[in-house]
Amino acid sequence: MPNRMYDLIEKKKHKVSLTEDEISWMVRSYTQGEIPDYQMSAFLMAVWFQGMTDEELTWLTLSMADSGDRLDLSGIDGVKMDKHSTGGVGDKTTLVVTPVLAALGVPTAKMSGRGLGFTGGTVDKIESVPGARSELSEEEFIRVLRAVGFVDVAQTREIAPADKLLYALRDVTATVDSIPLIASSIMSKKLAAGADRIALDVKCGSGAFMPEQSSAEALADQMIRIGTMAGKRVIALITDMDQPLGCAVGNLLEVWEAIEVLSGGGEERLRELCIRLSVEMLLLSDRFSGTEEEAEAAVEQVLSSGQALERFLHFLREVGGDPSCLFEGTDRTKPADPEQVLRSISPGLIREEICMEKSGYLTSCDTKEVGMVSVMLGAGRKNKEDVIDPAAGILLKKKLGDHVEKGETVAVFYTNLPEVLPDAKTRFCNAYTVEDSKPEETPVIRRILR
Repeated sequence: MPNRMYDLIEKKKHKVSLTEDEISWMVRSYTQGEIPDYQMSAFLMAVWFQGMTDEELTWLTLSMADSGDRLDLSGIDGVKMDKHSTGGVGDKTTLVVTPVLAALGVPTAKMSGRGLGFTGGTVDKIESVPGARSELSEEEFIRVLRAVGFVDVAQTREIAPADKLLYALRDVTATVDSIPLIASSIMSKKLAAGADRIALDVKCGSGAFMPEQSSAEALADQMIRIGTMAGKRVIALITDMDQPLGCAVGNLLEVWEAIEVLSGGGEERLRELCIRLSVEMLLLSDRFSGTEEEAEAAVEQVLSSGQALERFLHFLREVGGDPSCLFEGTDRTKPADPEQVLRSISPGLIREEICMEKSGYLTSCDTKEVGMVSVMLGAGRKNKEDVIDPAAGILLKKKLGDHVEKGETVAVFYTNLPEVLPDAKTRFCNAYTVEDSKPEETPVIRRILR
């Protein structure tokens, strides 16, 4: 058993593999405060340069998962699923996929994060519904999962505390962008959450943490190998984030758009990705014995019939939410106009139409910039302590490849911060390129790794 962190730093510096006992000791000792930050920082930098073997990375991930509580889902019948997205702008797929799977008899247990910077957080979207809460005890977590068939809540403090400590250290030591450390961070939380099968939605493009597809594939491949070595079945979809997903960016707006898809409609690219994720997870679950085409038909059926929508509304009610603001009157099959939804919680909300200054085709988008504009409007956080405005956001009227006329509305801003509008408008328009020729269409799903 090692007794000096110095020895482990020295070994990793020279690319010597660590043992399972060494890694377990290191994670446990650091979590207990027995290893100083300066030594762990040196180790993280050594990993950044030298990498880790698959065995080392699996031991690191398991040790991080074991640093706190592990959810016990053994009392829930069947194969339990989990889903993770690496984050993007307008990504509300979880709000659609989890109730779809629940309606098909596949229990899905998920812990999500809050938004920070240009990426939105599923927890913030759920909490934008009046009364809804996302911080549940373990007993409430299991109760909601049993009652609804899925649950999606904030990560508890007891889940993978080593990851929280290591991530905070990586954030200030320039070691965030290490594929092994990113993979272990994500997978430690997934393993601790107790699911049997895991689906990963790994984004690439201008609005993704991994802009290059090759880097996104490397991360996905690493996470699949970790999951496999930990005895889990994992699948990864490499998906496009070179433009916002769907037409809504902002918390309650994105819940409204999820309702659109759950009601059988929705923007084409968003709907396609939600269906594909649902199909892949259904097939991965072993709860479905049919073909891929039959799985897609089953997913389409629970969307068109309203069964998936009812599961989502059931979930919102179980966590204290009142979803009535999302619908026309008492009709739970007809989503309300998005502006009506927003004004139901923020009557004085400012509406501002955004127009392009030249005609042509929208050929490219700096998606990260669009996300940062939503933050300026109040829909996101620059710092963890910031309070978000659930009604703030952007409703996109055009997507890449569409033709726009000079002066035509391409988006509508919603905000309670009139002072930010001039800069937000300029920044948004500068995020798009307008040219004479129509660009080639980029598929929303670039690759599937199994």
